Amino acid sequence: MALIVQKYGGTSVGSLERIKIVAQHIKETQDKGNKVVAIVSAMAGETDKLIKMAKELSKRPSEREMDLLLSSGERISSALVAIRLNEIGAKAVALTGRQCGIVTDEVHTKARIKSIDTKRIFEHLDKGEIVIVAGFQGISETTGDVTTLGRGGSDTTAVAIAAALKADVCEIYTDVDGIYTADPRIVKNARKLDKISYSEMMELASLGAKVLQIRSVEFGMKYNVPIMVLSSFTFNPGTLVTKEDEEMEKVVVSGIAHDKNQARLKINDVKDEPGVAAKIFNEIAKHNINVDMIVQNVSDDGEKTDISFTVSRDDADKAFEILQQLSKELGAGNVSINKDVAKVSVVGVGMRSHPGVAAKMFETLSKENINIRAISTSEIKISCLIDEKYTELAVRALHDAFELGEE
Repeated sequence: MALIVQKYGGTSVGSLERIKIVAQHIKETQDKGNKVVAIVSAMAGETDKLIKMAKELSKRPSEREMDLLLSSGERISSALVAIRLNEIGAKAVALTGRQCGIVTDEVHTKARIKSIDTKRIFEHLDKGEIVIVAGFQGISETTGDVTTLGRGGSDTTAVAIAAALKADVCEIYTDVDGIYTADPRIVKNARKLDKISYSEMMELASLGAKVLQIRSVEFGMKYNVPIMVLSSFTFNPGTLVTKEDEEMEKVVVSGIAHDKNQARLKINDVKDEPGVAAKIFNEIAKHNINVDMIVQNVSDDGEKTDISFTVSRDDADKAFEILQQLSKELGAGNVSINKDVAKVSVVGVGMRSHPGVAAKMFETLSKENINIRAISTSEIKISCLIDEKYTELAVRALHDAFELGEE
């Protein structure tokens, strides 16, 4: 008997017909002799609908109340799945994040899980019940307020629960049947990968691949939870996210990622002296805004510098306001924002031992007359910031250049 954690995304439970299909699949998994815990997202479009309602009432609604509001979407879908399971002869119980013991920090809308008390989940499993968990949510450690884990947080809920339960596998069911070498909607000959390393998947997730949320992969790597990405529309074999092996290192580049959810901010004529950059980025960090690509250009006289960096578009306006205030405090120049940019990246653990990847990437973009605005690198990835209008062209060109469509 295996303990299997499954997660179903918003499109998987997007209608009552889809919920019936998901419930049947969960029941069949249990019928094979397994214990099953299933985490569900809100029905497709439900979270966006709730956000729109809130913003019609307030330009900047309280984050505490937003967490309470948005957590309701997952509660609805978890209850509906449990109702259907009981109807078709499986004993099932739906639990909220609070009820299944998920404790987080106090950061609203982007909370991080601190602990999970699995006692209640095991009590239900020991009774032969299927446990359906409302994803994306928990309660804060000090106040007991409802918190949410950020977009894609149901993935994090699933892998964290799988780690806490020491499950045999965590199956992530979505609307795609695995991890591809590039977005198949853009690259027609994109190839599905049989397996990928945690580190590669973390890079792809952080760089715009929306199949898995990055923190879910972090949990998987930290606690060695095998993660299988599959489709709830076909139930075909998917992609296994697992520990790195020698076979993976032979492949120079595993995939091309892109992210249009980018904005570039720039503050001009900042004094070039110790502590100034720290002040700018500390202030940004206080507002829980993640910064990505950073470029600093020092003037010829060495007295002034321009600093630019990227953030997600969701955080861009808030970051712009912070920079404007800092510009006044620091006696700096004008502040600008550009939301018409995108990031394209090549990822692969084989890059550690194969030189020339950066040169090939830059040459490929140059041949397509695509200008690079910023560059960032890690041991297994290279990212370039480009004009958004060239995103699809860049992805296809890089996919061809690295021969990722080849079997």
